[in-house]
Amino acid sequence: MVAPESGEQPQPALMPSSPQPATGEIGIALLGCGVVGSGVAELLSKKASDYARRLGRPVRLVGAAVRDLARTRPGLAPSQLTTDPLALVHDPRVHIVVEVMGGVEPACALILAAIEANKPVVTANKEVLARRGDLILARAQERGVGIYAEGAVAGGIPILLPLKRSLVANSLSAIYGIVNGTTNYILTRMAEEGAPFARALAEAQRLGYAEADPTSDVDGHDAAYKVAILAGLLANRRVPVEAVHREGIAQLAPIDFAYARELGYAIKLLAIVRRVGERVDVRVHPTMIPDSHPLAAIRLVTNAIAVKGDAVGEVMFSGPGAGQLPTASAVVADILNAAEHLERPGTLMAWPDPTQAEVVPLAETVSRFYLRLRADDRPGVLGSVGGSFGSHGVSIRYFVQKEGSGTQAEMVFVTHPVREGDFREAIAAIRGDGAVREIEAIVRVEEDV
Repeated sequence: MVAPESGEQPQPALMPSSPQPATGEIGIALLGCGVVGSGVAELLSKKASDYARRLGRPVRLVGAAVRDLARTRPGLAPSQLTTDPLALVHDPRVHIVVEVMGGVEPACALILAAIEANKPVVTANKEVLARRGDLILARAQERGVGIYAEGAVAGGIPILLPLKRSLVANSLSAIYGIVNGTTNYILTRMAEEGAPFARALAEAQRLGYAEADPTSDVDGHDAAYKVAILAGLLANRRVPVEAVHREGIAQLAPIDFAYARELGYAIKLLAIVRRVGERVDVRVHPTMIPDSHPLAAIRLVTNAIAVKGDAVGEVMFSGPGAGQLPTASAVVADILNAAEHLERPGTLMAWPDPTQAEVVPLAETVSRFYLRLRADDRPGVLGSVGGSFGSHGVSIRYFVQKEGSGTQAEMVFVTHPVREGDFREAIAAIRGDGAVREIEAIVRVEEDV
């Protein structure tokens, strides 16, 4: 089955393919049975009596769609396994479809099939929501089918329900935080042990925190999917992941963490979305934050998300952002919420305005910047670099020069707030200075994230 293109208009509503149960057993289809899926199956089995008491009727896993039928899966009988996920979606015993396959396809096509069958969908798939959320949510809203996705953004940390329900009395101005445990682990090791990036990454892989191919994490893709979802909720309009400015962490070196400590900062990979008038500023990049900020204390694989509202002020949610049972707990909570609303589906993931939010161009955003460069150690070089900054309206807050190797020196600058476009023009001029050998690191500095 092939999913329609994201620009396709929602089809007219059809009659539900099967009635939803007012009483009796609630059947669950599990699409994918990897780390998270196995955790979901485990919780549904171990806590079945607790969930039945909560709902007043039992919840049963009808079946799980897997790639390999020969592989043993604890808690699941061979009769519950299938390699045909679409048939499982259409099984009349199934009332709620749980998608934990990951990726865009066939996940999107299967989610759309569940919606057309009038079956609520629970998903922990941030990529499909970030890339095809406009289509999925439009179809779900058209048919009045609930979409639940608490596990897609911050693992075991509840964030979507608080944003859509608990904080609804507020006008939200910003959401920002650490939403990727792999990169936070690597940055923690680099900061605390002086480990180079490659060694910290290898340790994360050895411990199972990073994949064999860590690109999605260390290049910021995973965080970008998540912040696109959060930005859509803040703006009440969709924000395509392609509009998210994204930078990874591979360019950072232990010396940058040493300078950060000297300056009173910590370095974190932050996902940031701010309301700027009628637009949103949304990005993912390494960021220096004051070491007094609560996010500076978030270590290893822990995640944390801060939300700013006009009435509540700033609140923070922190905890395990990934892992089998933490994410499974969010998925199962969504299953139970969906089960409670089978006869009256909610619109948790819908946003009122289906149009795309206008994103502030990166060149118009304002930040402080940390810059580390290597240049010839001779008279006039500092004046030349300073002249390039001055001619583009960049004011220097902090400067230090340290001996490098041989005839070269290391220069470190921290700027006052400046438009990104102006700073980038200054950097282009500095790169053209024959005495500047290498611009080795640029990191944004946020004093009041």
